[in-house]
Amino acid sequence: MMISLFHSHHACSTSRFCRKLSSFGHGESASPFGVGPSKIRIRLKRRNPSLRSSTAALTVMALMTDPNYFQVGRLVGSYGFMNITSYSSFQTEGMTTYDRIQEVDKLRVQNVGEGQVKIRIYEGRVIQGRLQGTNVLFKVYPGQITGGTESDLMAANELGSHASLQEDPRNICENIQFLLGAFETITGEQWLAFRNDGKFSAADYAKFASENISKGLSNSSPIFGLGQNWKARRYFVIKLLNGAMNGLAYMHENDRLHQSLGPSSVVMNTVIERDEAVLVPRLRDLAFSVDIRYSAIGDGPLSQDLWHRATYAGAFAPFEKRAFAIADDIYEAGFLFAYLAFVPFCEAGIIDGISLQRLLESTFRLDLSSVREYCIADDRLAEAVKFLDLGNGAGWELLQAMLNPDYKQRPIAQAVLNHRFMTGAVL
Repeated sequence: MMISLFHSHHACSTSRFCRKLSSFGHGESASPFGVGPSKIRIRLKRRNPSLRSSTAALTVMALMTDPNYFQVGRLVGSYGFMNITSYSSFQTEGMTTYDRIQEVDKLRVQNVGEGQVKIRIYEGRVIQGRLQGTNVLFKVYPGQITGGTESDLMAANELGSHASLQEDPRNICENIQFLLGAFETITGEQWLAFRNDGKFSAADYAKFASENISKGLSNSSPIFGLGQNWKARRYFVIKLLNGAMNGLAYMHENDRLHQSLGPSSVVMNTVIERDEAVLVPRLRDLAFSVDIRYSAIGDGPLSQDLWHRATYAGAFAPFEKRAFAIADDIYEAGFLFAYLAFVPFCEAGIIDGISLQRLLESTFRLDLSSVREYCIADDRLAEAVKFLDLGNGAGWELLQAMLNPDYKQRPIAQAVLNHRFMTGAVL
């Protein structure tokens, strides 16, 4: 299976993925990770899934930095990072709703540029120590010869982000992928070892769900048993969104941004809707995560675009930049919400992430009431409209808040979690 990761880059002031990276210097014998086995120590909470009390047993361990602790299995797939390099909107003044529907089909065509960093994913397991037998997913960053300094920067940043989020043994978030270890090979490749809690992403789920709608219309057998039980799908998607937002809230509370949040950045332990009770979404892909402690505001070669945009938006003081940065993550989460509110509820090929983003940003300028009017006129989007209409339009209300053009008016992650749509009160 090919795992795809598509990072969109939009042309307005909220664009985030086209970054200028400064050089990454390190000593002759130093690892690009900047840490050795004795410098990375965390406490791993060994949880019984049925026990959530603070008396759960704790095991002190170091991140495993010796490759001999691991056995590498088959190659699962690979992915790269892509940026949209051209972004042209069209004029919609004077257009009827029908005209807009016809025009949207043209949104799928645009120029994209592929980044230099190509990441490989392998299955594996731990073969030594206390965690022997634990299934692992390896994320492999290429060495500098292939991936350049950008690859080393991303690997080091992802390692540091996970290590900081796993420091407190009493507060390990189940909605963030868990890092078990990391090591560098003699060829300079950076290997990150994550506990294998599922290989399918939210993007995979949405693809399966939309394909099954098409299969249902043609009387074909559904994939993974995903039929057209709209009530079950609504429950499943809300729990998926809730888990992703819970992970994001935890990151923000611990002074970390995600900064590359999308449907491919949420890994799932199941894509079967009838298993909604055991669904645990987890955030991954923290290569662009940003430290938002006040001492770090404005620093970091991977976050310079963010701080430039903050200044452009009028955020000058550190507390203003921090507020802008958090709101920037919420904006990104808003597009994740929109993606999962539309794609799993439409036939395959009707709408995708790029066309949806352009529809919201360029065509309707983030005016969700106009977006709803447009969607009502297209029968192919009927189930998505019904989903967002729950609770007298609670979904549209939350989506409008998260995509508010004024960053100061966007809710924080915890407020999103508390919204009646996200709690499931509308179901």
